[in-house]
Amino acid sequence: MSTPTASSKEPAAGKTDRPRPTPPARYRNYIGGQWVESLATKNAPNVSPADTRVTLGQVPLSTPAEVDAAVAAAASAFPAWRETPAPVRGNLLVRWASLLTQHTDELAAILAWEEGKTFGEARGEVLKATNIVEFMAGEGRRMGGHTIPSEMPRTFVYTVKAPLGPVAVITPWNFPIAIPCWKIAPALVAGNTIVFKPATLTPWTAMRAVELLHEAGLPPGVLNLIFGSGSAVGDQLVHHKAIRAVSFTGSNEVGTHVYTEGAKRLLKVQCELGGKNPLVVLEDADLELAADATAQGAFGSTGQRCTATSRAIVVNHVADRFVELLAARAKKVVVGDPLKDGVTMGPSVDDGQFQTVLKYLDVAKQEGARLVAGGCRLAEGDHANGHFVAPTIYDGVSPGMRIAKEEIFGPVLSVIRVKDFEEAVHVANDVEFGLSSSLYTNDVNRMYRFVDLIETGIVHVNSPTVGGEAQAPFGGMKGTGVGTREQGSVAVDFFTELKTVYADYTGTKRTTNIY
Repeated sequence: MSTPTASSKEPAAGKTDRPRPTPPARYRNYIGGQWVESLATKNAPNVSPADTRVTLGQVPLSTPAEVDAAVAAAASAFPAWRETPAPVRGNLLVRWASLLTQHTDELAAILAWEEGKTFGEARGEVLKATNIVEFMAGEGRRMGGHTIPSEMPRTFVYTVKAPLGPVAVITPWNFPIAIPCWKIAPALVAGNTIVFKPATLTPWTAMRAVELLHEAGLPPGVLNLIFGSGSAVGDQLVHHKAIRAVSFTGSNEVGTHVYTEGAKRLLKVQCELGGKNPLVVLEDADLELAADATAQGAFGSTGQRCTATSRAIVVNHVADRFVELLAARAKKVVVGDPLKDGVTMGPSVDDGQFQTVLKYLDVAKQEGARLVAGGCRLAEGDHANGHFVAPTIYDGVSPGMRIAKEEIFGPVLSVIRVKDFEEAVHVANDVEFGLSSSLYTNDVNRMYRFVDLIETGIVHVNSPTVGGEAQAPFGGMKGTGVGTREQGSVAVDFFTELKTVYADYTGTKRTTNIY
């Protein structure tokens, strides 16, 4: 049965709003080391998703000339940045990480206000971004290659990593500081220069992060920030001849377009796209632990993350009890203004995403899924002016239903019942995505068998589908993306080319055959 009233309760009496930073009246581009007013004649308002009556400034939809200027600045800065020793490039990231740490609460408040995460979730994201920058700073002292034995005498064979040149970084709104950091940091430490286009829904977070990078001593032109739409600015970057690579995170539709257009000119493209992540619960699982993890993965960040738990695949023997535990957790979720104490889930980021979630609630009803909790918008009292949806659980979902196949990007969970482990794995793999998965069991044999069979780039055992550590690779299989993994030491691979060097250190005439 639906429990929207329990999910929409107010924060406890006496709780107060967190201090809110003063938003900029207008956002400026950062080109060649200078903050410059855009020449744009059109702007997009930055609207608070918790209260759409509040506008957090106007975002310029930059002109093609401004994009060209940003690329030109990156190209001009590249020779000197490439020649800067990698440990020195890493030191810039050390200083940036220190400033991110000093401004953690400020950044979290900005992020929560314009994106909709709760303050605690936003603060966690800033800490994750800082961890990534700190880890990548160390890559400046690990930017090594390999030595390889040669068939030829007195010949030294080795590899070196070379930067690509000016690269484009195009990032989404759902992790507006963590995702830029896990692209920008490896690109910088590897010796590339950058044109950074953030999402127009979260410009303030992006601008403040770049302000701190500037304060850390960023040389002019090494990173340039340009605001604008993906269809205009993003497309121009993908087609710009001076751009040597594009790293993109976003929807499958846009990612496919970026990859296709990039392929036309043999551009190096990295796409991290959608997910439809399964959490599998076997009959020997700790059900309390599994229910906690499922609720966290489904409702945390309002379900607006690519690693969100959107499918709970549960063996029949424990399904009734598991759904009962989940429903109890949904009732405890407090939906509201993300900067209010006591709130545990914020709004959808904007009206477009809000309407998408509401559409899927109608789809679930039409498909015959059984509503356990939520299933409605919240529009009374403090929710009246925001994009709020109750945390929602559907039971009796069949694997072929749209809500079991398509990425919703909202606080909506489908419970799919299966007869055994083999069917659970089959259902888990029966989607076009392959980012993250989780298995709850105490059977070590089935744990390792799950690792063998599951088609996801990230596998969790007895832990939620969400989360990842700065030093570990991040990325998925199948329709989730293309290109090398992000995060961890492998993150620099996308932003470098590998050179193989043959050095004959005597210069004598060769007698060995060369193939």
